[in-house]
Amino acid sequence: MIGMQGLVLALIGVWAGVGGSIGGEGLLYVVRPVDAFARAAVSSLLIAAVLVASLVPALRASRVDPTVALRYE
Repeated sequence: MIGMQGLVLALIGVWAGVGGSIGGEGLLYVVRPVDAFARAAVSSLLIAAVLVASLVPALRASRVDPTVALRYE
């Protein structure tokens, strides 16, 4: 669940970033407007970073006993 929340936010960010890069094609430096490889590489790197970053909280949350967590609150 924690990993999915991070992944959804990353996909929203990738979608907005790709849309912004297509909308501002003339503003990109050294990247051609039709360079799909650059967009795919940056998108993949961002999604991989989000998955690695959300792995630690997901593993920590999976180790907590649910009854202890419910009693705490």
